Amino acid sequence: MIGILGDFDAMFPTHRELEAELARVQKSFDIEWIPTDKSDALQRAVGASGLWVIPGTPYKNDDIVYQAIRYARENDQPFLGSCGGFQYAVIEYSRHVAGIADATHAETNPEEGSHVVQSLSCSMVGQEREVHVEPGTRLAEICGVEPFTGYHYCNYGLANSFKQKLAESGLVFNSFAEDAG
Repeated sequence: MIGILGDFDAMFPTHRELEAELARVQKSFDIEWIPTDKSDALQRAVGASGLWVIPGTPYKNDDIVYQAIRYARENDQPFLGSCGGFQYAVIEYSRHVAGIADATHAETNPEEGSHVVQSLSCSMVGQEREVHVEPGTRLAEICGVEPFTGYHYCNYGLANSFKQKLAESGLVFNSFAEDAG
């Protein structure tokens, strides 16, 4: 079973698109949407064969999301974090691997902590960017190394000031866009 961790909101275009796509692929895969505010959310997330933390921050229960991401990292559970899921994964990694104990997200904690994830200088909502994949990474094995067009729907991203520290702690940056820092 692939767990989709996040709180469905029909107002989010990304959720409407995701739900439509999941309806098409559920014939081939066992996929379960896991709302973060349910009492069994963490149990269902860690029990999944793979975990996808989807866009839609802040989540109704951020702690469950961080715990599920940490479990996935520490137990080699296949994991994908897109938009907010990626941002929360970076924060979890920053706190527990890179030694940035007060790592936080500017959206959920605007007044305190080290904003590892900060507001982008310009919105990427509805933007398309050419994505470059780093050779030798798992993503390159899956997608190849030819640049491709990525659709972005985000207002937050990794603060460049933390990139070197995260890389030094072992985090692999497997793709980038030329104009995205």
